[in-house]
Amino acid sequence: MINSLEYNSERNKLIIPEYGRHIQKMVDHAISIEDREERNKVASAIIGVMGNLNPHLRDVPDFQHKLWDQLFIISDFKLDVDSPFPKPSEELLAQPPERLSYPQNHPKYRFYGNNIKRMIDVANSWEEGEMKEALVYTIANHMKKCFLNWNKDTVEDKVIFKHLYELSDGKISLTSEDEELSESSDLIRQRPQSKKSGNGKHKGGRGKKRY
Repeated sequence: MINSLEYNSERNKLIIPEYGRHIQKMVDHAISIEDREERNKVASAIIGVMGNLNPHLRDVPDFQHKLWDQLFIISDFKLDVDSPFPKPSEELLAQPPERLSYPQNHPKYRFYGNNIKRMIDVANSWEEGEMKEALVYTIANHMKKCFLNWNKDTVEDKVIFKHLYELSDGKISLTSEDEELSESSDLIRQRPQSKKSGNGKHKGGRGKKRY
């Protein structure tokens, strides 16, 4: 009995550990089956077991495709069965992911972030109208919120309008508009400060903890 024990250090490495050792053994058994028809039946049964791990997704077509791809990956692409989906390519899986294109620009007002500039560019591409006006004021309010989060102080609307004018390359000007932006208190959340008595303890607490 002791001789039949297996240690993880002596076992083969799991290709997809999330499915566990039993699924890996089932796939290895399917590979060893010589009869193709029987091998297809076993592969379908394994797909059913894998789907039971996510019962709310097992009947979704895209998820079924994912399960079959994972079945071939677990078998190290050695399983030869009839799949309802194209068999994934081992070479394609081994390819390194494409390099992400990180923004390399250094904006003048860094506390606004790069997304604000993208939003402003989108607003510039829209035709004049109520939709563009609403978007512009939404951007301006968000800029004001970003400014307050960074500087922790009040800011006049004309400062935001000036920055918006610069970031939009002079295409968006709100200095002549009568509408005002949201109040600073509405854009930032202030933590309520607990009231303390003169001796540094909470009023009414008598120095005891409350649960």
